[in-house]
Amino acid sequence: MNSLPMTREDAVNLLKSMPQTDSDMNHYLETESIMRILAEKFNEDAEYWGMVGLLHDVDWSSTRDNPKEHCIKAADILKTRGFDNVFIENVQSHGYGYDGIPAFKNRKRNSKIQYALVAAETVTGVIYAYALMRGKNISDMEVKGLKKKFIDKSFAANCSRELVREIETTGLSLDEFFALSIMAVKKIKDQIGLK
Repeated sequence: MNSLPMTREDAVNLLKSMPQTDSDMNHYLETESIMRILAEKFNEDAEYWGMVGLLHDVDWSSTRDNPKEHCIKAADILKTRGFDNVFIENVQSHGYGYDGIPAFKNRKRNSKIQYALVAAETVTGVIYAYALMRGKNISDMEVKGLKKKFIDKSFAANCSRELVREIETTGLSLDEFFALSIMAVKKIKDQIGLK
């Protein structure tokens, strides 16, 4: 068990204390839900994985207009709240290898939780866009339909297919990942405006 310095409720309140958009808040909750379900699949600590997912963009409200600071500012926010370096590194890892964050341009993800996070937080965009296209309906979304949209690079074009495919590094196939991700987002559909 990895001990966490705050409860999930505290973490949600921390996020809500910042100027968030609804779509950003939805994104954090979706990422959390997918990370929890992946943790269960991998026999990992779902509370810990969920917290990494929930807080992965903890600095986004203050770095939205200055993306090169994204993931960097997260360190101070999390450190002052008692999170350790490993947790902070896991959160920051979704920015590794990204040209837009020069400090992380040459960093590489190196653990299951890091590959899972970058895939989870990226796939939320494809799932949500597909649900909106289906009249906000996720209840009967199937892997086959999601996969078709995933292959169509012009759909939710800003969601990197390459980053989603990093899930394969964990030993999960794309189909398994899509099935788990759909299931995870379905679980919280009422909280994020889907049906």
